Amino acid sequence: MSDPTIPIQQRPFRGTQVAGDDGDGPVLVQHRQRLVVVTGPDRGLERDVPGTRLSIGTSDVNDLILSDAMISRRHCEIVVQGDRYLLRDLGSTNGTSVNGTPVVEAFLTPGARIGLGITEILFQPKKKWVKLALSEADHFGELYGRSNAMREVFGLLERVVRTDLSVIIVGETGTGKELVARALHDHGARAEKPFVVVDCGAVSENLIESELFGHERGAFTGADRARAGAFELAHGGTIFLDEIGELLTELQPKLLRALERREVKRLGAPRPIEVDVRVLAATNRELRAEVARGAFREDLYYRLAEVAVQLPPLRDRREDIALIAERFISDQATRAGAGANSISQAAYALLGQRDWPGNVRELRNVLRRAAVLARGDVIEPEDIPESTTSTPAPAPTTDVTGLEGLPIKEARERWNEPLEREYLIRLIRRTGGDLESASVLAGLHRKSLERLLRQHGLRVDDIVAG
Repeated sequence: MSDPTIPIQQRPFRGTQVAGDDGDGPVLVQHRQRLVVVTGPDRGLERDVPGTRLSIGTSDVNDLILSDAMISRRHCEIVVQGDRYLLRDLGSTNGTSVNGTPVVEAFLTPGARIGLGITEILFQPKKKWVKLALSEADHFGELYGRSNAMREVFGLLERVVRTDLSVIIVGETGTGKELVARALHDHGARAEKPFVVVDCGAVSENLIESELFGHERGAFTGADRARAGAFELAHGGTIFLDEIGELLTELQPKLLRALERREVKRLGAPRPIEVDVRVLAATNRELRAEVARGAFREDLYYRLAEVAVQLPPLRDRREDIALIAERFISDQATRAGAGANSISQAAYALLGQRDWPGNVRELRNVLRRAAVLARGDVIEPEDIPESTTSTPAPAPTTDVTGLEGLPIKEARERWNEPLEREYLIRLIRRTGGDLESASVLAGLHRKSLERLLRQHGLRVDDIVAG
């Protein structure tokens, strides 16, 4: 049985983590905390920390009742704040300590020793292993599959969808990472609140901090007005950090601080703003390898990966191709009201033979094109292009004179500009100026295609006439 998850180094202060496959299927590790009295008159007494708070003292009203005469009636409490445990002294007579240091408030870490009077209490992790059954469903949101690999993924997602646990979704390009994130939000407890996406690889390096955290007017050149960042915009809902592996190293501690403190500070602002968000992230990189070579912070990885979901590539679940194709063509025919509405068995067989390096996204693009260009209502093998790049693109110039003085993102944009313009011209000519067909072939929304044409100063009538 394939493993839909990435084994995660155990971090006992986290609430729930995926531990991979125990040989009989995937399991979920739920971490809880236990208090164990190790010295004093109540030695050996144990209590589990519940999901909200736990009070300690000699009074009968406490959750953990101790008999040490040096302990106050209501001595201290442990308050659960998401995945953190805050120890707070309640004005006790003789004080509270953590690892020998007197404290009024302190966050507890695994193995911490709490001192009250002559009593010492160990803050100890406790694991609960929960077997993940295969889901009975053949989809989760817009992600489809009947293979065991996908039913394991669906089983995991069904267990965590209603929680606030952070989830990192790992998979090759085109496997459906954003579909998972969208479904976790839409079917979760925050569904009525905002869902905000930040593509960490698409935002320029000098703007990514502002994109995440916002800025005040005058914070930098060009900041002519204040702007809320993605965390503020997602308040109460979900923020999805796509391509998190591309995040600049110098921004990683700031993101970690925002996640841990649940607050963000706009660029140029005097004070932080509290935010309440569920965090989802996605990457096509092996982040544990990035951590090992120092390119990604280990503490940030574990903060993002309370649950990790590994999406298998389409070539490893070929038995799902027919279901995905069937559902997509049916939905496409309903939306478009035209084009092919079914696929022949011979075409299914052809689709099943491909390796699909672009995964589900590539399959859908091929089907979009086939549905538009099919000669009848049924897609046949001859309607399926040999590859998604069957139309040769013009060879880009190799003259990079002047580009070496630009930031790499700007240089890349200038390099790609002529290629993108030529592609649009050929696309419009091929479809005879039909923007609906052109947008289907390009895999774009019509408005996005129109925006690209405007950016390049292209008029459909001029292209068709020329």
